[in-house]
Amino acid sequence: MTQWLSQPTTIWLTGASSGIGDSLARALLADGHHLIATSRRRETLEALGQGPSGKVTVAPADTTSRDDLARIQDTLDRQHPVQMAILNAGTCEYLDVRRFDADIIENNVRTNLLGTAYSVETVLPALRAARDEGLPARLVIVSSSAWWFPFARAEGYGASKAGLTYFAESLRADLAAEGIGVTVVSPGFVKTPLTDQNDFPMPFLIEADDAAQRIVKGLRQGRNRIDFPKPFTVTLKLLRLLPRRWADALAARMARSEDGASS
Repeated sequence: MTQWLSQPTTIWLTGASSGIGDSLARALLADGHHLIATSRRRETLEALGQGPSGKVTVAPADTTSRDDLARIQDTLDRQHPVQMAILNAGTCEYLDVRRFDADIIENNVRTNLLGTAYSVETVLPALRAARDEGLPARLVIVSSSAWWFPFARAEGYGASKAGLTYFAESLRADLAAEGIGVTVVSPGFVKTPLTDQNDFPMPFLIEADDAAQRIVKGLRQGRNRIDFPKPFTVTLKLLRLLPRRWADALAARMARSEDGASS
């Protein structure tokens, strides 16, 4: 079995400037890895290079822009061999069904699903080049456990993450013949600038540094799926086993409770 991250590795990380991405960047750099760090904020990326001992190549881009990502491709080529891509860039916007706005669905899907697909298109040639040299290569796609249960107001976010997980698992099947692994990361609630905006209770909330350590541990073990924290993800998996009408009733009750709490 390949011992992932046991020696310095060149990794492309998107969404590297805040939240889980920032904590992941710092954890990987502390272990001596070389990061190609991408987000929309150059100044935040440059600050990463002033921290731990690993090397940072700053590659600012909006992952929803194919023009931006075309420029990243040149950087990936120059930093050969790129053996891992951690596609973490994402957003979360909630929908108020009383003022239904399809733009919110579109925004979630554009960033979380299409932005990741554009990033895969960008990095696959680099991963294939690593495989051509007999080196291991892996795609890591950060999804969410939120789509396992129909949470109120999460129509856009949950749908985008459900599509993203299906996309990743289909890729795993298609890329198996090339020896490129695909890992899907499904976190629960993690304290980040995005979740700081939530106006509802977040059970089993963990810190971003804790999330990063769990992801790195799972990658070292070569896991195809990394779900955490277990009390939350196991609860959601059990809820999925409920009869459909029971699950629907519970979701509706939670939605009414949430409306009452926020009014």
